[in-house]
Amino acid sequence: MTGTAVIIPAKDEADRIGATVAAARALPGVDLVVVVDDGSADRTGRVARAAGARVVRHSRNRGKAAAMESGAEVVRLFDEERGGAPRHLLFLDADLGQTAHTAVPLIEPVVAGEADMTIAVFVTRVKLGGHGFVVRLARDGIERATGWTPTQPLNGQRCLTRAAFEAARPLARGFGVETGLTIDLLRRGFRVREVEVEMSHRATGTDWRAQLHRTRQFRDVARALLARRALHV
Repeated sequence: MTGTAVIIPAKDEADRIGATVAAARALPGVDLVVVVDDGSADRTGRVARAAGARVVRHSRNRGKAAAMESGAEVVRLFDEERGGAPRHLLFLDADLGQTAHTAVPLIEPVVAGEADMTIAVFVTRVKLGGHGFVVRLARDGIERATGWTPTQPLNGQRCLTRAAFEAARPLARGFGVETGLTIDLLRRGFRVREVEVEMSHRATGTDWRAQLHRTRQFRDVARALLARRALHV
């Protein structure tokens, strides 16, 4: 049976990355956890390594899409080294902490051959790092491009086959990666399924840093939609 590798993009998550890695390593069928330290200024990489992850570091922050591609490349190298079928790829956010242990429903449909990509739907309805207007932009754009309406279009917890991941490359830049992934795979005929999970993020703030994050997120999602002719102007 094909194994599953977990890839965790992380920046300045030293407080939570250890618990996230530990929970990910305990998932059934997971035999490799890769943390991409995307230019952290804290001990994220060291904490992740101590928790049992393989760590690759970007010397400067390159964004989520670049971190995902770096992690996938590390997994590819391990796959070539061991031979056999390529691992499935489970992407998790660094701040999930112990709730990462509930990712099993994301993995199962991919392993069973019932889906090419699964997308998490957080039952707890905790903020997903996107403001309402960004979520609406992504959801409306995906519906316009594919005819499918996602529940949580910006959710980064996703499990993919290696074939699906490669078909979506190059990934949309920055925070547009989830929107681009969904559109590109649906347009290419891959099977995408949403799955309810009991995960939760750290609460999103309302200070100027949080507002700047949302502005960047809006920009990247809009760029992803524009590149796919799915932005209504």
